[in-house]
Amino acid sequence: MLKGLLPAAVVSVLLLLGCFGGPQKKGPPKPSVGAKPAAPPKVTEIDEVALKSLLGIGTGRARPLLVNFWATWCVPCREEFPDLVKIRGGYTEDKLDFVLVSLDDPSDIGKAVPEFLSEQRATGLPSYLLHASDDGVAIDLVDPTWHGELPATFLYDRSGRVVFNHKGRVKPEELRAALDAALKDKPPAAGTQ
Repeated sequence: MLKGLLPAAVVSVLLLLGCFGGPQKKGPPKPSVGAKPAAPPKVTEIDEVALKSLLGIGTGRARPLLVNFWATWCVPCREEFPDLVKIRGGYTEDKLDFVLVSLDDPSDIGKAVPEFLSEQRATGLPSYLLHASDDGVAIDLVDPTWHGELPATFLYDRSGRVVFNHKGRVKPEELRAALDAALKDKPPAAGTQ
């Protein structure tokens, strides 16, 4: 008696578990017909002067600033990116400034860099491409102990000092701890900078 019920029971369980019908496709929903594709992210070209202004060197800031230097051709950068996007999602824009600075060739500003940012779902992050006349000056401006290796992540506190830096793929738990510590620091009182 059980012999006749067993195959029917197995088929019922398999149907409930979705084991028939081939592989289940998962992923983002397909856009509806006539829907506009998402606009590629805007990437702004900057030089050393604009980089200094962006970093707020020599001035106070309203919020800590996290800067990640990367390139599309850098394998560890590509591996690190999903962690950075996830970390950014954990902090509101009114608490933390977060920018991405690509060290790709300036010719990549219109295609390779925006395409990579779109693939990584980093379209809402301020993104720049550094086109320095002197790479050494730009690197020293960021941190004199940095030699240009990628990826590189720097956290500036509200006074513009580097309070965390990491060369190579960052460990998310270390970065979150540094961010939380920087966010606990009180902003400088008005007129004391």
